Amino acid sequence: MKKHILLMALAISIISCGDAQTTSKSKNQKEQSSGIVNKIVTKSEFKTLITNKEAQLIDVRTASEYNGGHIANAKNIDFNGANFKSNIAKLDKNKPVLVYCQAGGRSGKAAAMMKEMGFKKVYEI
Repeated sequence: MKKHILLMALAISIISCGDAQTTSKSKNQKEQSSGIVNKIVTKSEFKTLITNKEAQLIDVRTASEYNGGHIANAKNIDFNGANFKSNIAKLDKNKPVLVYCQAGGRSGKAAAMMKEMGFKKVYEI
């Protein structure tokens, strides 16, 4: 009996995961068809995206981290700074935004915030 209940629970779990993946795929397809992109990209994809003349390259690390070395032409907007949201709002929401930080935590939060603010194409590494 215990084995039967365990198998049922496992089956329900697998079905639920499948539904979540289907929902996620349909959400991504809907976003892409609407022109909205919010995507984590690989280093090589990021390097390719940087070559886009319209891309807005944003480093969300602190000023001291930025001054210690950054990607050429990156604009520093400190995610933890008091004016982060107002500085981000000054960017063009219709042009691609490439956002990065040290390990991905701040850039992920920044990308989610930008999506909520109506940015059409946000890429993070």
